[in-house]
Amino acid sequence: MSKTIVFGASGQLGHCLKAVAGKKQISSVAFLPEASANILDPDSLEKIFVEEKPEYCINCAAYTAVDKAEDEVDLARKVNRDGALNLARLCKEHNVTLIHISTDFVFEGNVPKLLTEEDVAEPISVYGLTKLEAEQGITDLMDKYFILRTSWLYSEYGNNFVKTMLKLGSERDELKIIADQVGTPTYGIDLADCILQIVESGTEKYGIYHYSNEGVTSWYDFAVGIFQLSNTSVKAHPINTSEYPTKARRPAFSVMDKSNIKGTLGIEIPYWRDSLETCIRNLQQG
Repeated sequence: MSKTIVFGASGQLGHCLKAVAGKKQISSVAFLPEASANILDPDSLEKIFVEEKPEYCINCAAYTAVDKAEDEVDLARKVNRDGALNLARLCKEHNVTLIHISTDFVFEGNVPKLLTEEDVAEPISVYGLTKLEAEQGITDLMDKYFILRTSWLYSEYGNNFVKTMLKLGSERDELKIIADQVGTPTYGIDLADCILQIVESGTEKYGIYHYSNEGVTSWYDFAVGIFQLSNTSVKAHPINTSEYPTKARRPAFSVMDKSNIKGTLGIEIPYWRDSLETCIRNLQQG
């Protein structure tokens, strides 16, 4: 497989990529430590590109604290936009294909329809705006890129909704979960496998693609599924977003249409509940 470098390797998706690369016995992926691979430091990045001579660059580095970003606008923009553009410039200069991870939060999500790559992106949070600015900068700067928009990411690694629900479910008798935000969970291992399939294929069908698991659910039904599959005895109560105010607004409906990535790149996508069952089984065996 082509030589590939990964930024943000210590994050959730970085760990998933390590796990999938290990399972596939792929040795040509370099997972770069953040201490020496800061996407905000162009000089150190230049050295990495010169020394590693990659053909692919995967950017998993991001500022993902959605509510905190409302107060830390400059920091969120530095990491999500400026850092991504630092990588894009070097990828263009060194003829490297960039695979960049984006989000469903680039959409307003106020209409209950499947979101396609052609739909207008109108973010309603600072986080979503900075991720959209990165997308726009990348598409303006270069041609050899894959931007993968994903949603509701979880896995056995890092902090995420599944692990939080398992923890809270074991500590409490009852939980209130938002039921009027609808989307699709994405198992990080499935997304990592998709990314490495793109690299392995060598395809030049560049562009923006949507990737999440198949199906539609709410945060409430997602939580109920977690409790059912893990045999956690906790009573879940559905509530409206208005009953749980947060600093940042979130899309009410952000289910993405995946027909483009399936048809154009030939990616097969598992159903969300099947992947959730796999993740919970791994966590319980852990």
